[in-house]
Amino acid sequence: MLMTATAAATVIGLGLWSDAQFSSPRIASLRPAVLALPASTPIFDASLVERSASSTPLQHSEMISPPGAIPISTPIFTPTATPVPTPSLPIAPAQPSALLSGVRHEWQTWNNCGPAALAMTLSYYGSPLDQAAIGAVLRTSPDDKNVSPSELVDFARAQGYTAELYVNGNAKLLKTLIGNGFPVLLETWHERAPGDGIGHYRLAVGYDDAAGRWTLYDSLDYTGLISAQPYAGIRMSYDRLDRLWKVFNRTFLLVHPAERTPLVRAILAAHGFEPEQMWRDAEARARSELEIDPTDVFAWFNLGSSLTRQGRTAEAVAAFERALEIGLPERMLWYQFTPLEAYVAEGRPQEVLALTDAVFEETESVEELFYWRARAFLVLGEVGAAQEAVARSLALAPNFAPALTLQRELSVRDPLDRAIDGG
Repeated sequence: MLMTATAAATVIGLGLWSDAQFSSPRIASLRPAVLALPASTPIFDASLVERSASSTPLQHSEMISPPGAIPISTPIFTPTATPVPTPSLPIAPAQPSALLSGVRHEWQTWNNCGPAALAMTLSYYGSPLDQAAIGAVLRTSPDDKNVSPSELVDFARAQGYTAELYVNGNAKLLKTLIGNGFPVLLETWHERAPGDGIGHYRLAVGYDDAAGRWTLYDSLDYTGLISAQPYAGIRMSYDRLDRLWKVFNRTFLLVHPAERTPLVRAILAAHGFEPEQMWRDAEARARSELEIDPTDVFAWFNLGSSLTRQGRTAEAVAAFERALEIGLPERMLWYQFTPLEAYVAEGRPQEVLALTDAVFEETESVEELFYWRARAFLVLGEVGAAQEAVARSLALAPNFAPALTLQRELSVRDPLDRAIDGG
């Protein structure tokens, strides 16, 4: 359901996300970066339920229901191409406030914010799947630190929905999407305490321009909780959310029935969306932010990621190294891997190995890190070490597609290498 009320909207260039990977050269440079934000409470406290049950949610002018339940057992939606919408397709303009209802909230279990956030998103369209069902597929290792956006997309598509990832989003686009009945899944940062950050998914379901605040469904954070019984979301200022969202290059995920794709495309087009321009627009945005603040570590990192996706890895490495000099958050490489990709592309495997070694001092439960170590070992000509790294990656995530592909490549290469050595 959605409530709406009149606001203008514009967007700075968005585009489809194409599985960007992240990395950096030396862990010594990964000094904890602290966002200028007050610390938020890390987990749900049941004692808050009674205290917050009497809280009054934001009042809005109009409620709009979700577009019908989708029986999960009936594959009525298939992720096939949809014709580009005509310019006459009606788009509801963003209003001063809006709020979606019909989302089933879940407090997450350990390290399960990705499955929990996707379960909440799918519930808006009638899906009964909960975080346990989704997590059983996406988190086969109980200590898996990261469910990537691409994994969420693949799972949603397997359920028959249309799902796409985008970067370089902004507030005006989010408002238009929400105002037209689309909850938006955001990849953000979460500060449990100053300097103690983790990656975290949040679902945007509403906003209020007069108050300057978003309404988010959050599986972990209850700072700004509106009501716990019934759950009504948390409130977060526009500025705070943008700072947390910026850490991930303002990545967002849209999931919806295939029949609604023409409206989504029309909204994106109205906001200047051009898929082939996405990463160039993200690059331009990062550069403009650096003109304002040359020490903006996340602008440097986003610049590196955007350049990597354009194949400009030498420039990307320079941007990543500047970010490392300034000081990235300690756990940045649990979630983003583009620096690793750039170093491999530039033939600098030792930086990849040094960086991942340092991360492993805290955790080894990130399959992407072992994958990029395997790539680095191949640059060094160490096939056996690459095979071992791939095996470690697949032990954490048996269905991790890049590692499966690399394992197949190595299985072909290894017999050939033995034949050459023996010949």
